[in-house]
Amino acid sequence: MELQDPKINGALPAGAVGQEREGFLPSHSAAPGRKPAQFMDFDGKTSFGMSVFNLSNAIMGSGILGLAYAMAHTGVLFFLALLLCIALLSSYSIHLLLTCAGVVGIRAYEQLGQRALGPAGKVVVAAVICLHNVGAMSSYLFIIKSELPLVIGTFLNMDPEGDWFLKGNLLIIIVSVLIILPLALMRHLGYLGYTSGLSLTCMLFFLISVIYKKFQLGCVIGRNETATESKGPPDLPLQGFNRSCEAHMFTVDSQMFYTVPIMAFAFVCHPEVLPIYTELYRPSKRRMQAVANVSIGAMFCMYGLTATFGYLTFYSSVEAEMLHMYSQKDLLILCVRLAVLLAVTLTVPVVLFPIRRALQQLLFPSKAFSWPRHVAIALMLLVLVNVLVICVPTIRDIFGVIGSTSAPSLIFILPSIFYLRIVPSEVEPIYSWPKIQALCFGVLGVLFMAISLGFMFANWATGQSHVSGH
Repeated sequence: MELQDPKINGALPAGAVGQEREGFLPSHSAAPGRKPAQFMDFDGKTSFGMSVFNLSNAIMGSGILGLAYAMAHTGVLFFLALLLCIALLSSYSIHLLLTCAGVVGIRAYEQLGQRALGPAGKVVVAAVICLHNVGAMSSYLFIIKSELPLVIGTFLNMDPEGDWFLKGNLLIIIVSVLIILPLALMRHLGYLGYTSGLSLTCMLFFLISVIYKKFQLGCVIGRNETATESKGPPDLPLQGFNRSCEAHMFTVDSQMFYTVPIMAFAFVCHPEVLPIYTELYRPSKRRMQAVANVSIGAMFCMYGLTATFGYLTFYSSVEAEMLHMYSQKDLLILCVRLAVLLAVTLTVPVVLFPIRRALQQLLFPSKAFSWPRHVAIALMLLVLVNVLVICVPTIRDIFGVIGSTSAPSLIFILPSIFYLRIVPSEVEPIYSWPKIQALCFGVLGVLFMAISLGFMFANWATGQSHVSGH
């Protein structure tokens, strides 16, 4: 619902200008020839297309590798229906955020938290954003740590375990210093539109390769791992093959309760929405909502196709990380691994921006931009994530906690609370349908969080393992 009330698109009262100067929207009603008020000391210059690339890159997560596994435990039609519902809910959530930003003239997630819940709200929002994005950055670096030694070792025909310069811990430090850090030092997120476009191109290549391999491999019932290694062609996967080449449309099993969160987490991009809105050229709620809808729609298509063709290649045999199902000697799959590595590497700087912004809003809310502080925060975050990835052998359960708390908070709970608290009753009465919708949306998020944590704790109690991902 597009609200046109003047209170939504107008400026703050005079007494509130000084208080909210940090997050003030440019005034589109300024007198002719007068420069509009600026946000963060610069005007938005990022085009619509570059904004779509940036937001799509923020949506695209490492969880795409596990979507075929999710489909194997939900069925083709049930999976696509769930994925569509989550995409629509994510779009509605962004609508709530943009509406709140228009009401109070703020484009910072943390400032919305302060306006809705006071100083404690600002701290809670900043903590949730930092927690979720540090987890996402860690998942990307874990992929680099595990996959890059295999790729380099295959190119050099060397054993990744035998040479010190092929150790994953050393390689993630090199990648962080030479590639991620220079991109993370850029002042404006809009400049990463080109790297975001390259990252999305890599993931598109991954999708095309998955589709191609489906038609190349066909159905391979009757072969086993030994027969494949000894007689099968080199481009066949080395893992176990399908017991049946029958696709299930609807499936309900115990693993479904772990795969549904994978789909939900795959659309978390909310910390990046307002920074991208800040840098959008000719910003407006309608224009930014269009950016979000195009990005979510494109990712829905990419996720759906990747999961469908991955599942139809390996059916019930598909593993949690689909790339492990293919032969490591296959040249095409080797190129796909390189593309995925490049994609996740270029995504890390985009994910780092909201963390730095949250820390600046929390610790230095009234300070002007400073290059030393800008660089110091980026270095601190990269060192923290590198230490986490190096020292913790597996953080699957940590990701489970982060994903079960921060993701529902960012998608469901916080946007609904903002809408209920910020949009005034003169614009939307408390018993109006939009506010009832927002309330139900928040309750859904609480239920989602409770169910996810409940099954995760039950999983720990029984000693079983499960899959998690961004």
